[in-house]
Amino acid sequence: MKDLNPPSKPMPMRTEGQPVTAVDRPMETISGGVKKVSRSNQRPPFPDPLELLPRGLTKLYSIWVSLIYPFASIGRNVSFHHTSQLDRRRSFRISLGDSVSLRKDAWLNVADDSLDREAEPAIVIEDNCHIGYGSIISAKNRIHLERDVLVGQQVIIVDHNHAYEDITIPVVKQDITEGGRIRIGQGSWIGRGAAIICPKGELVIGRNCVIAVNSVVTRSIPDYSVVVGMPARIIRQYDPETRSWRIGRNEGRAERNS
Repeated sequence: MKDLNPPSKPMPMRTEGQPVTAVDRPMETISGGVKKVSRSNQRPPFPDPLELLPRGLTKLYSIWVSLIYPFASIGRNVSFHHTSQLDRRRSFRISLGDSVSLRKDAWLNVADDSLDREAEPAIVIEDNCHIGYGSIISAKNRIHLERDVLVGQQVIIVDHNHAYEDITIPVVKQDITEGGRIRIGQGSWIGRGAAIICPKGELVIGRNCVIAVNSVVTRSIPDYSVVVGMPARIIRQYDPETRSWRIGRNEGRAERNS
């Protein structure tokens, strides 16, 4: 009678010293006395589904703020993290461009109680600017961020200061100063923890500047500069005429711009 069972496939012979491959058996490792088996065909872990919750909240909050808050102007694709802060009653003094984003705990503050609807915007943020988590922009007169400005985490940008004239009155009960105006040039990057303070006059940070981590800026910076320190000083500057970098301030260019 014919055998209906097919012959079993012979096991491949392995010569002495030939390594065992992943095809033959799972990879085994020993860590802390515990034997772990890893398989080469495992899929990468998928993202945490709970991450969708804060994203959804941010999306809903962004739609709500864009529709309900009476901004001076607001562009498309503006994102407000659901923990970001701004006062609806003063939002008519804020102008936002396209693709602006406010990250976690960012705060836009208009430090003026006037409800004059004819007043110019105190905060102007142009297209593609990003405000990092925990950062504060507080304007009494005007703070203007040109397009493509990146503000890092926990940065403070203020065009005024707390008054301190009467030593018999707590500072918190004294008013704020008249303040000045701040403009940050296109393409600049403000590093984490930096402070830009203008208690009077005008402070201008040029195009494509870098404000290093924890720097304190209290006066204007020319284009293409890298500044560091407290108070901030120029450590590197690009000269477009010679197409070269210089260590320190480009005095010749500074004189031509003055």
